[in-house]
Amino acid sequence: MAVTPQEVKKLRDKTGAGMLDCKNALVKSNGDFAAAEKILKEQGLASADKRVGRATNNGSVFTKIGNGKAAMAELTCETDFVAKNDVFRNAGEKIVSAVAEQGSAEKTETLETMVKEAIAVLKENMLLGKAVCWNVADNEVVVNYAHNGGQIGVMVKLACDSAETAAKKEVEELAFDLALHAAAFNPAYLNRDAVDSQYLKDQEDIFTTQANNLGDKPEKVIKGIVQGKLNKHLSQICFVDQGFVKEDKKPVKQVVAETAKAVEGTIELVDYAYIAVGQED
Repeated sequence: MAVTPQEVKKLRDKTGAGMLDCKNALVKSNGDFAAAEKILKEQGLASADKRVGRATNNGSVFTKIGNGKAAMAELTCETDFVAKNDVFRNAGEKIVSAVAEQGSAEKTETLETMVKEAIAVLKENMLLGKAVCWNVADNEVVVNYAHNGGQIGVMVKLACDSAETAAKKEVEELAFDLALHAAAFNPAYLNRDAVDSQYLKDQEDIFTTQANNLGDKPEKVIKGIVQGKLNKHLSQICFVDQGFVKEDKKPVKQVVAETAKAVEGTIELVDYAYIAVGQED
């Protein structure tokens, strides 16, 4: 059957597929727009599968915050050129919105289909990498920060004593500064309670060996040296103990406490997420 240029253009605008592909799909579906779109998707998914395995070292981290949810998702691709393409950017925004809507970071079939649809248009391999999804209560503040054009994405969550405290400008500014801090230092743990016990034991053994190599010293002195080294190490890897990015003489927890006092409320840094494109855990 004959199809009009307007119909072909409409299908092209909807799917991003080539003009000839759209025309052929409309002819094959006897002008049924939905059926033609399905045909293109099916063809696109087939071509996407052929691209699996190509290295995806570029991409971006996308964030969505609103309606009681905060989500972040990493979408990778083969080239920097595609990472800056509007189709890629739109796909990333669509995917992270879907993560927020489903309320979990699970890589569902729906999300994978979105990725494959983008592959069909852009003709590059893409992968949905790390994803994060949080619930956000009225007394909580979540702020994101993107570095280097989305190569690094960060979210931080603060919990306050009330929604009124959470709504204060100083609290949001603190949250943004903490997101900036996390992007700069990529802390391994939120606080000391979060540090793996086996990791602590391994570090203690290392520091004990180092202290013993200093020569014959009383056991009490050895223990003091080990504890000092352990405290210093934890202050380097734990978010709340690190020197604040804008005032490194103060640990993050002190800056949080000072802001809480200034707004006459309570504030606690309760969670953070850091995603860098292509970086393994």
